[in-house]
Amino acid sequence: MTSLLKALCRLACTVTLTMASASQAQVTSVGMRQIQSGGMPITLVYPTAVPSQPLTQGPFTLQVASNAQPLPAATGKRSLIVLSHGTAGSAHSDHALAATLARAGFVVAQPEHRGDNWQELSKAGPESWKTRPQDVSETIDAVARDPALASLMDTRRVGVHGMSAGGVTGLVLAGAQWRMLNLIQHCAQNLDEDIGFCLNGMGQRPELQTQRRRQFEMARGAPEQYMPANLKVAHGGLSVEASDPRPDPRIAAVSLAVPVGVIFTPESLARIRIPVGLSTAGKDGVLLPRFHSQHVLKHCTSCTTLSDHPQAGHFDWLSPWPESIAQTVAATQTRGGMPNPAFTDEDRQKAFDQMALFFKQKL
Repeated sequence: MTSLLKALCRLACTVTLTMASASQAQVTSVGMRQIQSGGMPITLVYPTAVPSQPLTQGPFTLQVASNAQPLPAATGKRSLIVLSHGTAGSAHSDHALAATLARAGFVVAQPEHRGDNWQELSKAGPESWKTRPQDVSETIDAVARDPALASLMDTRRVGVHGMSAGGVTGLVLAGAQWRMLNLIQHCAQNLDEDIGFCLNGMGQRPELQTQRRRQFEMARGAPEQYMPANLKVAHGGLSVEASDPRPDPRIAAVSLAVPVGVIFTPESLARIRIPVGLSTAGKDGVLLPRFHSQHVLKHCTSCTTLSDHPQAGHFDWLSPWPESIAQTVAATQTRGGMPNPAFTDEDRQKAFDQMALFFKQKL
């Protein structure tokens, strides 16, 4: 009897160690590959049992298992989170967050937004804000058709994370609406204070800064009824008559980091019903928190603060963020842009872990 008990114990210990090893592989290994949808690149990041290796692409070095087989969930199916990058962004600069979410058990899809990405800026700004939500819906459809992932995924409840201009994507998909009139009125009154937003990307274009200032000055004090009709058009979420303002009902939770916020109408923010969590940065000179993040939190009753970081700047949410790219991007800004050493890698990772926990609770 004693020999039998010892044998059973050895068997139990072996099973336990095997399960622990599988769990550890799920936690530490991140797979990555790319698919396409209508010419739009989509980077997929997901849990895998294949060990990660350094992958260098340009100035970026990522720890991934390229084209590895995805790891099935222990029970049920995995949830999908779509990451919407900021202006001129890429999947690489958001990889640390994507990897954190993958290690937490999610499949992450990172579309390269059409007309506003690291290779092309022809639609950066309001034109891209109009099309970014459709890019996300198309991404969900593409992942749901993917032969390697379709059977492992549940795309009926999807999460979205958006940083900066990606915050516009997230808020629209939550049901909010924005207007060009809100942007113009805000910048006509607050240009010098919120210059990072109102003259975004014009750091090395003084002649363009002068032209834009004159345009905003002409709009200062102009009665809304005399403004062109196209500036009053509401873009984004569904109309007031809709019981559910989300343009895509699969979106079940949204996380935002330093989002563009002032362009959204207060009444549409108040109609949001799904959970929205914000990560804020006190040293953000590009999008002043009191005009953007605080505007969202003030009017959206289902929005909460996931974490607040008094020392963080706007681009501190990007990781990896090579020094050469940081300097190039900062030079285009009218205010702010360089990383703040007071916001450490540990601070950033804690914020990313909080985002992962948020999605675990809400999806």
